[in-house]
Amino acid sequence: YTILSKVHSDRNVYPSAGVLFVHVLEREYFKGEFPPYPKPGEISNDPITFNTNLMGYPDRPGWLRYIQRTPYSDGVLYGSPTMENVGKPTIIEITAYNRRTFETARHNLIINIMSAEDFPLPYQAEFFIRNMNVEEMLASEVLGDFLGAVKNVWQPERLNAINITSALDRGGRVPLPINDMKEGVYVMVGADVPFSSCLREVENPQNQLRCSQEMEPVITCDKKFRTQFHIDWCKISLVDNTKQVSTFQEVIRGEGILPDGGEYKPPSDTLKSRDYYSDFLITLAVPSAIALVLFLILAYIMCCRREGVEKRNMQTPDIQLVHHSAIQKSTKELRDMSKNREIAWPLSTLPVFHPVTGEIVPALRADSYDNTSMPLMQTQQ
Repeated sequence: YTILSKVHSDRNVYPSAGVLFVHVLEREYFKGEFPPYPKPGEISNDPITFNTNLMGYPDRPGWLRYIQRTPYSDGVLYGSPTMENVGKPTIIEITAYNRRTFETARHNLIINIMSAEDFPLPYQAEFFIRNMNVEEMLASEVLGDFLGAVKNVWQPERLNAINITSALDRGGRVPLPINDMKEGVYVMVGADVPFSSCLREVENPQNQLRCSQEMEPVITCDKKFRTQFHIDWCKISLVDNTKQVSTFQEVIRGEGILPDGGEYKPPSDTLKSRDYYSDFLITLAVPSAIALVLFLILAYIMCCRREGVEKRNMQTPDIQLVHHSAIQKSTKELRDMSKNREIAWPLSTLPVFHPVTGEIVPALRADSYDNTSMPLMQTQQ
């Protein structure tokens, strides 16, 4: 672990390739860079956040990660450098922000990656710890306890932590804020001896069946981790780099395999451009012509092939036409009455004679009808 100093000077660190690198940014070392509280003697506890980036670039290198849970906790840079970065100094700009006064302070961290003689370790195992967050696992005492438990189970001569990855970076979900649930962390370690029988127990058929049924496998050495670390044995990954698997496969010619056509030869620049005007016309003209023909046929059927009212009347009996005409006249009379209430009353309401005395009985409203029109009923004797 390396801690930044208070002064504005570059800090050099020398991590090894293939070994976990952890750099802690402690808030206490940056408090002196910012003005104190107005009241003398008051304890300074300003919220401080950090921004880290590769010099000249907006982000960090791909192998380097940064985490700070809250503005009142320390920031941590961690990752596993690769052999590609050996001999190339990596300058990380660290900017501290005081969230109370909006003051800033900047330091440079120069990472000089060294090559390791025993890199890479041939036997690598990745564990998934469910009850830890990444910043908790990066603490020196917690990581030391885990490596000690792995060493008791594995019994290697050399054991190194290769990389630590949060479960959120591997597609995991954010845990619910109940029962102090953790997000989980993947820890990869490497050793120089083959895997122990305890680590191999997860590969037997019984445990594989239990894992497929989402049940806990039976591991004899699980008790050595359970006191502090809850390991998901179904997600353990064992990699043996001593077994060099040849990636070359002889190609057997047969069905589904095209013959070798040699090297790819791109077309020359002297090709003539193709005219798509005729294709465009065909694409629009043919569907338009078909639509027009269908429209004309439909218009002829709907407009020019109608039978008409005269043909309908010729095929209808006379008595039916009379009844229909009477109904239409009565309907028209009722509609006219509803439009204007002051017009002449219908014939049914005009004066009629008394059936016994023969006298003319006045209508309900004799003054509202036209006296010039004589009703038909008065002609009866």
